[in-house]
Amino acid sequence: MTRLRLTMMAGLVLGAILAPAPAVAGPTFDAVRQRGTVVCGVNTSLAGFSIADAQGVWRGLDVDVCRAIAAAMFGDANRTRYVPLTAQQRFVALQAGEIDVLLRNSTVTVSRDTALGLNYTGINFYDGQAFLVATRTGANRLQDLNGATICIATGTTHELTIADWFRARNLTFQPLVFENQETMYEAFFSGRCDAVTQDSSALAAALSSRTSAPQDFRILPDRISKEPLGPFVRNNDNQWFNLVRNVLNAMIDAEELGVTQANVDEALRSPDPEVQRMLGVTGEFGRGLGVDQRWAYNIIKQVGNYGDSFERNVGRGSPLRLERGINDLWTRGGLMYAMPFR
Repeated sequence: MTRLRLTMMAGLVLGAILAPAPAVAGPTFDAVRQRGTVVCGVNTSLAGFSIADAQGVWRGLDVDVCRAIAAAMFGDANRTRYVPLTAQQRFVALQAGEIDVLLRNSTVTVSRDTALGLNYTGINFYDGQAFLVATRTGANRLQDLNGATICIATGTTHELTIADWFRARNLTFQPLVFENQETMYEAFFSGRCDAVTQDSSALAAALSSRTSAPQDFRILPDRISKEPLGPFVRNNDNQWFNLVRNVLNAMIDAEELGVTQANVDEALRSPDPEVQRMLGVTGEFGRGLGVDQRWAYNIIKQVGNYGDSFERNVGRGSPLRLERGINDLWTRGGLMYAMPFR
């Protein structure tokens, strides 16, 4: 056999290996397809991430991921239903099949990824545990809260982290534990606690939406944990896992490639091969996921890329006014990094 023929055969084999295989649907994927809607577990009310407006329309960074899944699955970002869940309810609801995907600012940890029968599909916000205090306390750093009463929501990673931090420094605090964040914030803003602890983004949301006197409070500069937040799915359906993971990936990659909600139609004519593959002009990524070839185009057109979503929900154009920081693209010093469309 000639070297040329061997080379040609090797190329054919490699092409067959790299070609997307047809999707093999699983129980969640099939159920969502048959139902015609994506059911997402969200926070009961967290400005910037998942909150219903005065008309009952859900909005936020987490909500946008749910809408993006629907856009990819059905070509319609509005084919969604939202189930508000407390911290204690969220994982049980997913395990029991009451929701298809958990999008409730949930921290990814080793135990949650290995012991609950769940898989995380990516990170859509990097955060850290912080503390909101009343300025009357005079606290400027966390160690100033030695002996203070601190409000905490149960069923969160915050309970263990704060206990570890204070114990390691021979400091003490008095925990006041609540089942849900509504009563926790009511207690804090009514003066029952000296401080309240949650992810820094959640505290910023509370400060912007739960008090008429934000000048009387401040978020301390200390961050005592890593809180990577992302969607969770059950681990019995690889096809559903792949779709949810790649939806988030497409939103991040679109921002990397400069494809936005405003220019996505123009981008269909881009000479960039990766843009063409992402938008379904070439390639067969939709076939591999079991959805329409224009699945990523539908996401960007109807929901936007990751930067679009960040800016309107939690960024400088929102009431939270958060900086991108570590949630910026890796090309600008952040941690957001997408798998390439190859």
